[in-house]
Amino acid sequence: MKRYFVTGINTGVGKTVVSALLCEYLKSDYFKPVQTGYPPDRDSEWIKNIVSFPLITHPECYLLKEPASPHLAAKRENVYIDFHQIKLPVTQNTLIIEGAGGLLVPLNERYCIADLIKHFEAECILVISNYLGCINHSLLSLFYIQKNNLPFKGVILNGNFETEIKEAILQHLPNSQFIAEIPNVPSLNKEKFLKLSRTFHFKLNTSL
Repeated sequence: MKRYFVTGINTGVGKTVVSALLCEYLKSDYFKPVQTGYPPDRDSEWIKNIVSFPLITHPECYLLKEPASPHLAAKRENVYIDFHQIKLPVTQNTLIIEGAGGLLVPLNERYCIADLIKHFEAECILVISNYLGCINHSLLSLFYIQKNNLPFKGVILNGNFETEIKEAILQHLPNSQFIAEIPNVPSLNKEKFLKLSRTFHFKLNTSL
């Protein structure tokens, strides 16, 4: 089973949209180990409703109410996130795993999202969006990935980037690790999503 772990340089950078596009492209399963902000947010339901095929979504290990970092959301519900109880679902399909926030978002006092990537032996895909500070956040994330030897597939740029900003980030990567650039689509719905999914291909060098 091939596994990709979708993380980002910050919260709100488009990890769920990217995860949906990857699911559509690869016809894969979807798994979000820890979901906060529920209700109303449940990324697995949003993705299931927007793709064109009968997507298999695997249940969250932790489903928390507070729209906050997992460790804080858990504390406010008197829940402890047990890292070793976060297990991969059983499937023969390619699996897209979506993290919460960025690499160093804590799950508890010891473990963070980056630890899940190693735990799952999944290849990390880093989602980058264009905002003031994104270059610094991107390079810090890439530095952490490289320094800690996280399995790394590459980056996806989500949104519209000035050439100078894009080059400032991508010059630190080989071309093979630039997977895709997704244009900004306001008010994304199913029709727009399916049109978007047909406009490009992910550069994933893999034996899928």
